[in-house]
Amino acid sequence: RMLASSDNAHTLRLWDVQTGECFKVLSDNCRAWSIALSPDGAILASGSDDKLVRLWDVGSGECLKTLSGHTSLLFSVAFSPDGNILASSGDDRLIKLWDIRSGECLKTLQGHGSLVWSVRFSLDGRILVSGSHDKTIKLWDVRSGECLKTLQGDSSEVWAIATAPDGRTLASGSADGAIALWEIETGERVRTMRSPRLYEGMN
Repeated sequence: RMLASSDNAHTLRLWDVQTGECFKVLSDNCRAWSIALSPDGAILASGSDDKLVRLWDVGSGECLKTLSGHTSLLFSVAFSPDGNILASSGDDRLIKLWDIRSGECLKTLQGHGSLVWSVRFSLDGRILVSGSHDKTIKLWDVRSGECLKTLQGDSSEVWAIATAPDGRTLASGSADGAIALWEIETGERVRTMRSPRLYEGMN
């Protein structure tokens, strides 16, 4: 029912999907590279180039909390399925897990050799998946912070990650135009799809 967007004018917008109307504009001081809506639609999270994560009340448009701890700009934010934890990642190679209610940083995950473009939770919320400029995908145990598996991507950085509704599969999108499907439990690559037209256009 609702879509959120960010732009270069340092504004966050909330849209009604059925009518196509923008029903709220939130003013931010910095460019938000990534945004995410909580599962219940009550909170909007933004990760900006000022190294901060902000939590916004969708109803009032008020900034509820500002979370600090990253040392460089942020590229990705994602809510856990229950809405209690937010993951953030960015140019500092760090992944942080935040308690939404308190704003406390629960864990800092380290292991990638370069910036982390994308983070996503598994359907059950027990695993966090990250894709990095270092061409790898990592699976993390949310409770312990342990890296469970490292999946080797293609010969290009991993820009985007998505987890499937079945909870067993994840997809990764790389800078070379490849989309790979992986089994979460085994870490096995199931399929690779390529778009030559997309690849040519990016060059």
